[in-house]
Amino acid sequence: MNDQFDMLIDSYLDKKIGIDSNFLTKRLSDGLQQNILQLQKDELLTAAGIGNENVKDPAQKIRSDKIYWMDKSHGNIYEQEFLQLAQNFIDHLNSTCYTGINCCEFHYAVYEEGSSYGRHKDQFKNNSHRKYSLISYLNENWLEEEGGQLLVYQNEGVQKILPRSQTAVFFKSDEMEHEVTKATRQRMSISGWLKVM
Repeated sequence: MNDQFDMLIDSYLDKKIGIDSNFLTKRLSDGLQQNILQLQKDELLTAAGIGNENVKDPAQKIRSDKIYWMDKSHGNIYEQEFLQLAQNFIDHLNSTCYTGINCCEFHYAVYEEGSSYGRHKDQFKNNSHRKYSLISYLNENWLEEEGGQLLVYQNEGVQKILPRSQTAVFFKSDEMEHEVTKATRQRMSISGWLKVM
């Protein structure tokens, strides 16, 4: 388990963007994907906004995904397993890098065909609690020509990351501007933040 976490951390320390193509097991990735399909069937996904409780823009046009917040109280085995994996990663991150992370939040995110999320940073201007962003992808057999890439900007360059199942991406919430390009098929992920409260 620690080797798995070290791959994400070491690639982050090397390039400021941690990437691990096997952060999730196939079983967990498939289970979480099925959760999203059930949430869609039950019409529980809601349009995402930008901002927080103090600053919110209901008329925003920067993003067009739909979300559903994860919670241990839901009692879903795959959701529980993912949240425990995230907590194990936080514990390892704290013990090896002394980050002081003491809480986290995650939500399912679905981008329908043609949806996108414009260039932005994940940390609110009026709230610095979010320290690191952690995104996990749930899309089988994703092809480059299908779009939906995560574009991460740094040092006048851009890194393109395909949203392939089992892959996780990790970076500082207040540093990395990023965006999600339009895709030609539905795109599923779990997005979240490691926080210091």
